[in-house]
Amino acid sequence: MKKIFLLNAIFILMVFFGAQAQEINFEKEIHNFGEFDQYGNGTYEFKFTNSGSAPLIISNAKGSCGCTVPVWPKEPILPGNSNVIKVKYDTKRVGAFNKSVTISSNAITDPTKVIRIKGKTLLKNKDDNTPLKKNSSSIPTSKPY
Repeated sequence: MKKIFLLNAIFILMVFFGAQAQEINFEKEIHNFGEFDQYGNGTYEFKFTNSGSAPLIISNAKGSCGCTVPVWPKEPILPGNSNVIKVKYDTKRVGAFNKSVTISSNAITDPTKVIRIKGKTLLKNKDDNTPLKKNSSSIPTSKPY
């Protein structure tokens, strides 16, 4: 008798939680900026959809360092609705980058999701706003004394 009651309780819980599932699905999980100028636009919006049957709540989004800042919706995303997580990279930094943002939500199958941005910021010449090449003669190789 106890086994039947326990099995029925497990079945009811499975049906209840299965009917109340939240799912977060991103259109893309990695964005490659390619090469761009220093101080250029380092912002990208990752679009996602709640493909579950209950409201999706994103509790946190954290960049892998201080140069990567995410902004996420604080209100619940209803089933079938879409929204974006905006990620801004600090483009004053020069060189290649590959950064991640860890998203925490109440999604059933993937409560922790990682999205990524990558690219290469090129040093900008302050005089004429053109990117400098590493072997350019306009970059001093030694300090004058």
